[in-house]
Amino acid sequence: METVVVALRVALSLGVVFGLLWFIHRRLTRGGKLRAAATPITVLGKQGIGAKASVVVVDANGMRFVLGVTEGNVTVLHSAEAPAAAFAEVLATATPVAAPAPELVDGRKAAATADGLVTPGRVPGALGGSILSPATWRQAGAALGRFR
Repeated sequence: METVVVALRVALSLGVVFGLLWFIHRRLTRGGKLRAAATPITVLGKQGIGAKASVVVVDANGMRFVLGVTEGNVTVLHSAEAPAAAFAEVLATATPVAAPAPELVDGRKAAATADGLVTPGRVPGALGGSILSPATWRQAGAALGRFR
């Protein structure tokens, strides 16, 4: 009976020690990630030019640097301001184009959906767009007929 109690104490002690180590590890690694995010440095490209030499393009704090990197030295070859916003950022801030009038899509009547998209042949109403709608079956038949 004493052996079982001693074994449980050892297991509990090891569990507490491992839990404490895991907790400390998480706290230290999470703090390191937050500090790294405060000063972002982005490596845009790297090209090797010799056995132990390369050229690296880096963005840091709104500046773009071209660095010459060797085994024992890093040299700034050129520096300039980073280019303006990327194309994806410009697209995200652009205003959307308005959808055409529902009657003008492919010469057929159409209805605007809730998200603003205009769908030809869509019939608004309780059954509009469902499998029970006759318009859905006509549209499916027309689509299959094009492939024959």
